[in-house]
Amino acid sequence: MRNISMEKIKKIDQKRTEILEGFSGKFPSFSGKLEAAGLGPLKPTELEILQVNVGYMCNITCDHCHVSAGPTRKEIMTRETMQLCLDAVDASNVKTVDLTGGAPEMNPDFLWFVEELSRRNTEIIVRSNLIILTVNKRFRKYPEFFKKHKVKVVASLPCYTEETTDKQRGDGVFSKSIEALVHLNRLGYGKEGTGLELHLVYNPGGPSLPPAQEMLELEYKSQLLEKHNVVFNDLYTITNLPVGRFLDYIEVLGRTEEYLDILVNAFNPHAAESVMCKNTLSVGWDGILYDCDFNQMLDLSLSGKSPQHIKDFNLEVLNERFISTNLHCYGCTAGAGSSCQGALT
Repeated sequence: MRNISMEKIKKIDQKRTEILEGFSGKFPSFSGKLEAAGLGPLKPTELEILQVNVGYMCNITCDHCHVSAGPTRKEIMTRETMQLCLDAVDASNVKTVDLTGGAPEMNPDFLWFVEELSRRNTEIIVRSNLIILTVNKRFRKYPEFFKKHKVKVVASLPCYTEETTDKQRGDGVFSKSIEALVHLNRLGYGKEGTGLELHLVYNPGGPSLPPAQEMLELEYKSQLLEKHNVVFNDLYTITNLPVGRFLDYIEVLGRTEEYLDILVNAFNPHAAESVMCKNTLSVGWDGILYDCDFNQMLDLSLSGKSPQHIKDFNLEVLNERFISTNLHCYGCTAGAGSSCQGALT
C-alpha cells in the first residue's frame, strides 16, 4: 500500500468537510433542531471522560472507519503529549481515559501511558480491533498486560458471522478476531465475577441505522457462545457518522443525501439529552482539543475562548464553552442515539 503525504491527507479531509457543508442548506441545522426541542445551545456538564486518540496508524483498513486509519498513517501521539494528558487528569475529576486510534496498541508509548494511568486509579478503556492482538509476539502479550492493569477492552466486531465481518474488514479478520476473543476469555475477560470487562462494538455495514441494541446483543451472545464458546459483557451499537472513510463510501454509492435524510428524520430529543460530548473531551494525536472524536475528524475546533491544546487545559474555561455542532451530529441523536458507549435510550 502506497504512502500518502500529509498534504494530500489534508486535502482529502478538506474535501470531506466541503461535501457536508454542501448539504447545509438542504437540512435544518443541528443547533436549530436542538433549540426547537428546548435543548440548545448545547453545553458540557461535568467532565468525566477524556478520550485520547493516540494515533491514526492501524494494521487494517476498514470501509466504515470515521478516522480513515490504516497502515500508511504516520500521525502518532508523543510521550510528551501523553504527559500533558496525564497532567490534565491530575488537574480534574476525570474518571475515565478512553484510548482510541487507529489501533492504539501500535503507539510506541502505549504501554507506558497505560501504566501511568493505572497509577492514578483511573478507569482505562482501550478500543481494540482485536486482530492486532494476534499479529506477532509483541502484541500477543497485550491481553495479559490489560489484565494486570484491569483495562476495560472495547473491541470492534462488525458481525458474528465470518462472511459479513470479512466483507467489511478484509479476508481472515473474523477468524483472527475470534482467536483474540478466546485468548481474552481464557484470562477471565467477559466472565462474571472477574472484574475484567470485555465489550463488543457493532457498526452497520452500510448507510442505515443500527438495529435495537438489546435484541442484537442477545443474538451476538447466542451465536458466539454456540459456535465459538466466546462470552462478553455488553454489545454497543454505534451509528456510522458521515465523516472520514465512511463518508467516502456513501459518496461512491451516491447515497450521502439519502443517509443524511435518514439521520435528520430520526432525530430523537431524548437521545440528544445524553450525547457524549456533554461529559467527554477529545484529545487529538497532536494534543489539539475537540468536543468529540467526530469533530476531530472534521477539524471542528472548540468554540470561543476555550483552550485549543491540552497543554493549556483549563477545566473552568472548558465548562463554559458551547459545543460545536454540524450536520454529522444528527448521527448521535438518530433513533436510539449513539455514543462510544453504545445506544443512549
